[in-house]
Amino acid sequence: MPPAARALPLPGESGDVRLPVAEELLRGFLDAVADGMPRSPAAAKAHKTSLFTAVKAQRAEGLRAWADEVSVGLDTGVRISLRIELPESMVFRAVVQLHSLQDPTLVRDADDVWADDVPGFGPRARIDATVAIRRAGRVWAPLSRLLDSAVPDRMELSDEEIAELLAGGAQRLAAAGVDLHWPRSLGRALSARAAITSSDGPPSDLPSFFGGDATLEFSWQVALGDDPLTAAEMDRLAEATRPVVRLRDQWMLIDPDLARKARERILKPVTAIDALSAALTGTTEIDGRQVAVKPADWLEDLRTRIADPDRVDEPIGAPTGLQATLREYQLRGLRWLARMTSLGLGGCLADDMGLGKTITLISLHLHRQTSPVTAGPTLVVCPASLLGNWEREVQRFAPGTPVRRFHGSARSLDGADDGFVLTTYGTLRRDAVRLAGHRWALVVADEAQHVKNPSSGTAKALRTVPSQARVALTGTPVENNLSELWAILDWTTPGLLGRLGTFRNQWATPIEADKDEEIAQRLAKLVRPFLLRRRKSDPGIAPELPPKTETDQPVSLTREQAVLYEATVRELMTEVKASDRMARRGLIVKLLTGLKQICNHPAQYLKEGDAARLTGRSGKLELLDELLETIVAEDGAVLVFTQYVAMARLLERHLAERGIGSQLLHGGTPVPKREEMVERFQAGDVPVFLLSLKAAGTGLNLTRADHVVHYDRWWNPAVEDQATDRAYRIGQTKPVQVHRLIAEGTIEDRIAAMLASKRELADAVLAGGEAALTELSDAELADLVELRGGLR
Repeated sequence: MPPAARALPLPGESGDVRLPVAEELLRGFLDAVADGMPRSPAAAKAHKTSLFTAVKAQRAEGLRAWADEVSVGLDTGVRISLRIELPESMVFRAVVQLHSLQDPTLVRDADDVWADDVPGFGPRARIDATVAIRRAGRVWAPLSRLLDSAVPDRMELSDEEIAELLAGGAQRLAAAGVDLHWPRSLGRALSARAAITSSDGPPSDLPSFFGGDATLEFSWQVALGDDPLTAAEMDRLAEATRPVVRLRDQWMLIDPDLARKARERILKPVTAIDALSAALTGTTEIDGRQVAVKPADWLEDLRTRIADPDRVDEPIGAPTGLQATLREYQLRGLRWLARMTSLGLGGCLADDMGLGKTITLISLHLHRQTSPVTAGPTLVVCPASLLGNWEREVQRFAPGTPVRRFHGSARSLDGADDGFVLTTYGTLRRDAVRLAGHRWALVVADEAQHVKNPSSGTAKALRTVPSQARVALTGTPVENNLSELWAILDWTTPGLLGRLGTFRNQWATPIEADKDEEIAQRLAKLVRPFLLRRRKSDPGIAPELPPKTETDQPVSLTREQAVLYEATVRELMTEVKASDRMARRGLIVKLLTGLKQICNHPAQYLKEGDAARLTGRSGKLELLDELLETIVAEDGAVLVFTQYVAMARLLERHLAERGIGSQLLHGGTPVPKREEMVERFQAGDVPVFLLSLKAAGTGLNLTRADHVVHYDRWWNPAVEDQATDRAYRIGQTKPVQVHRLIAEGTIEDRIAAMLASKRELADAVLAGGEAALTELSDAELADLVELRGGLR
């Protein structure tokens, strides 16, 4: 209460003005109102009835509870705590303690404060304590019995009430500011965890064990500190009729949940792979709650052995027959792959593009041939554009090792009992039955992001091909969302991450939507042993790689482009605003695609024929001409990527008209032709290689290029990075210059800025590309596509 509210001077002889104590003044006012108005005889005479009171006296039942509620957190004198005692009579007792809020070190029992004025507590200590007890009684009802006593200092507690406190009552009281202090003579160090055991001891054949239907015993284990209880002690807990039990010469408190676990200790057996998952994370989920896990000794040893994929102690060197010197990180990768495949667990080698995943896998194949247990043919499934590269690399690094293609109309598996068999994802999808009927020692999925959709026909076909071990190779294990990681690891190590729906609920949604760091850390522990990823920027990985410079090259729209851009925005935004939900999505995709094509060249958007004039109509094309003039003059070589084959064809015609040699690779290019084009470029026969981003963005080795041009922007920069790595990889000796052409003031400009700054909309784009942008509001979409300047 501010001084102005109590400006009633008190008489005093000193002449100083004194003000009343705020509480006394307020109480005096309330007393005056209560006694002077509702009870005044004049009130009834003047108004023929009671003015401020009911005719009959009534109890305001909810008033005290309301007062308690609004006064929470407004204590000015004391707070209370409970000291639990267990006298020799073995009847529990709760003793009320008062804590001074002015001096936190001052603590006294309630009976001392009621017996006499205790210094430091003030005249209102008993009232404040009574209010605090009443509030605590609303949190845990048995405490309300204290208010029936003249001195609310202590009360006896039944075993059932102690059980209530142990089962959650104590936590609720603590949340309300009432702490409980248990006797030091009572131990509270009992804890329960889930134990994974095997009565038969460690399995003799781990690959069969993890790949089959083996299960392990699963049960509750109660421990005193870190020391597990014996079976007899668990029985004593299970048979306890009170919340205390005598264990190891000490009375122990046991909550009802702990006693139930001791009684119902046997849990449903777990599969071998689920047991390994629990051992890796240290927890498992039981009845919707995360529970600590104690794995069997041999399982704990295995967890320690595989926990860090980059630290491998196996004394494995470069295999005999390998005609190459492995770098140290490649040797570590070989050791990791050898260990995981020997255990039947599989793994995903996710090194950056260009760090030599192919030679590491060839080394693994040669190493596995040294043991009759793991020897046998290796099936490599890859994009069609990589068949030739795989064949050349095997012949180069493992001469004498059989290598054949299972591709084309004359494909056959006759005699494919050793060496490498190479096939494509398309062939796999069409001929899965024959491939599944063959015995494979190892199956490799190269560029495994091709099977990131687990419901696709390709992914389903891949799962039907049995093998002793499986390895995925990819530079981008997660392009868009965590479900892609599930798709890859559920193939290499089936069951590791559970079913897809469970994975989304338990891991993906909490991490991606809720940003739950604790769950993210648990998932990292789980997948780390099965995913080895090294980057070119990591210390010591590729110190000899030359520098790479990335530059965003802004270009202005021509007047023709600007007119087309604004007209398209105006026309399609009108349709978007008037459309229903489903039609709206299609219109937005049409709008975004059209604007990107206009930014490339009006002839692409307008679908003009071969006779169309190309020069002078596109800012991007003019800048590309300038870049190519310099690159060709310096005897350089350049990769030009575009996501549109139609645009690539326009560029091919334009360069031919200017007398610049070029070649175009796209999804429809036959495999033999692709290999011929790669060889021509690497040999220096042609300086400009035009490539469709999706068809040529992965797998190809094009280290002759010292320049990379991204003519248009992809929604996911990881895809652009993969394309850039066609040139920036092991074997590159020249600095690489990356040019990203961006139309100023357009949607390209805004998307580039958002991707660079990692704002929320950038995350949406990374998660779903154009599909994510279809969920923008009309205002957000209009702001995104609006043309701002950028016109020359």
